[in-house]
Amino acid sequence: MRAQFVLSEIGVGLRRNLTMTFAVIVSVALSLALFGGALLMREQVSTMKDYWYDKVNVSIFLCNKTDAATAPKCAKGAVTGQQKEQIEADLKKMDIVESVHHESADEAFKHYKEQYSDTAIASVITPDQMQESFRVKLEDPEKYKVVATAFAGRDGVESVQDQRNILQNLFDLMNGMNIAALGVMGLMLVIALMLIVNTVRVSAFSRRRETGIMRLVGASSFYIQMPFIMEAAFAGLLGGAVACVLLLVGRYFLIDHGIALAEKMQLVNFIGWDAVFAKLPLVLAIGLLMPAVAAFVALRKYLKV
Repeated sequence: MRAQFVLSEIGVGLRRNLTMTFAVIVSVALSLALFGGALLMREQVSTMKDYWYDKVNVSIFLCNKTDAATAPKCAKGAVTGQQKEQIEADLKKMDIVESVHHESADEAFKHYKEQYSDTAIASVITPDQMQESFRVKLEDPEKYKVVATAFAGRDGVESVQDQRNILQNLFDLMNGMNIAALGVMGLMLVIALMLIVNTVRVSAFSRRRETGIMRLVGASSFYIQMPFIMEAAFAGLLGGAVACVLLLVGRYFLIDHGIALAEKMQLVNFIGWDAVFAKLPLVLAIGLLMPAVAAFVALRKYLKV
């Protein structure tokens, strides 16, 4: 097969169907950008989970005088010094516990004032209304239920809370956005495939005289189909390249500059450039192979060779 002939046929096909080729490039670019964005979003959620789950604690809140009158679990009264010592000793005996920190009512009141000083209720809250607590750091945060089972319902314990639940709503929201992005990506992918098939069909129809002559002189099916397949692959590769640019620009403006989330949300451990660059070869490969396969399948129906 002469490479020069194939390349010339590709150029002819692209010029004849310039508008449809442009539509293929745009649709492939958008679908692959959404695909790459969904992959990066999933990695971001995983990174945040690893980062925050390693820092969250299990909190064991103790009964105070106010709870003794309002909370059924504290009906026996506020926690005593002996109960606190026993709880702390039992915690330190557990193999899954990495560290234990006792937060007094005064410390809890100080932290509350620092976080909610602008609210109206902050002016009427007093230290004796705050709960003492043990902040427990676990070797494996997934084993929270072991601590909950051992201490929930004990005398002097009002509740046992896993701080991961505070973050779970955020992760659920991000996962929902990821699923939505994948849904839109799937729709755009279907549109791109339909455009590719239609472009190949129009191109094959417009060159039916040339392909007929080639068939009569004994050209193989692969020889006749190759220009059409390479046209689709070239358009898809351009779309993949545009998608890569969109991912890079999105990472640059969303996190580093422009919106600059990295500066505004310094507590969030955002994915780095290495994660973005790692996804680009996959995006390019799909952009190249998907249109080529779609064109090959379409040619079996629309190009009788």
